[in-house]
Amino acid sequence: MRKRGALILKYLWIALGGALGAVARYWVGAVIGQRLGTRFPYGTFFINVSGCFIIGVLITVLDERTSLPPAWRFLLPVGFVGAYTTFSTFELETFQKVAQGHPAIALLNVAASVVIGYIAVYLGVLSGRLIA
Repeated sequence: MRKRGALILKYLWIALGGALGAVARYWVGAVIGQRLGTRFPYGTFFINVSGCFIIGVLITVLDERTSLPPAWRFLLPVGFVGAYTTFSTFELETFQKVAQGHPAIALLNVAASVVIGYIAVYLGVLSGRLIA
């Protein structure tokens, strides 16, 4: 029973962080869109880049600089940054592959994610048009 309670608590931390990250994403995107316009997706670009910076700081601080309990890992990088932008997780995993000595896997991850992701969006749009 104790293990189940710990699992539920982990998901609650992730949910709390996720809710805060989603609100932050909306707010930041809206503010940037209002100030810079939407011809270029400045808001999404800023969110993706800032999320990469934030996840880098958080993972480093949580892994190397503090002895905070695991709940902080669930709340901040998994929950908050995960909802703020999944792009940061993509970049972190790519960085880790390079750091582990697997640059070819990192490059494959980048190329495949961009190309296949674009194709998936295209196919999703086509499917959506068939449904609607």
